[in-house]
Amino acid sequence: MRSAPYAGSVAGGPDTATAGEPGARRPDPPGKCILLVEDDELLRGAMKMVLEWEGYRVACAGDGREALDYLRGGERPSLILLDVALPVLDGVRFREWQRRDPSLATVPVVVVSGLDAADCPEAAAHVRKPFDPQELLEAVRRQV
Repeated sequence: MRSAPYAGSVAGGPDTATAGEPGARRPDPPGKCILLVEDDELLRGAMKMVLEWEGYRVACAGDGREALDYLRGGERPSLILLDVALPVLDGVRFREWQRRDPSLATVPVVVVSGLDAADCPEAAAHVRKPFDPQELLEAVRRQV
């Protein structure tokens, strides 16, 4: 059995199509990096795959502390996709820290959670889990 060229690739999927063909991978939009903060590895991988197939660059964090460390030490994403129920530093506390830092406060946040939108403070949008890929992409497109 052949292994895929990289972890996000699927045989016959978007990475193997010729540009212009249905399913062809779109070029990476410049500056369209998304920080995905999700502790569930399977769900994080599925969301990452959907976003990368649409041409977004995706950085991942497993909890709010990892996300803050990434934001303070690296590239500023165009958008943060944030789960609320996270270990170490949950989504609500993450948002408190994010809003306190003027350089991070302007990055929009879309909450992806099983919680109701009312439980997600000051989010630009809310996508309910289990997520629908089209709903996720529409929420992303409205923010970036």
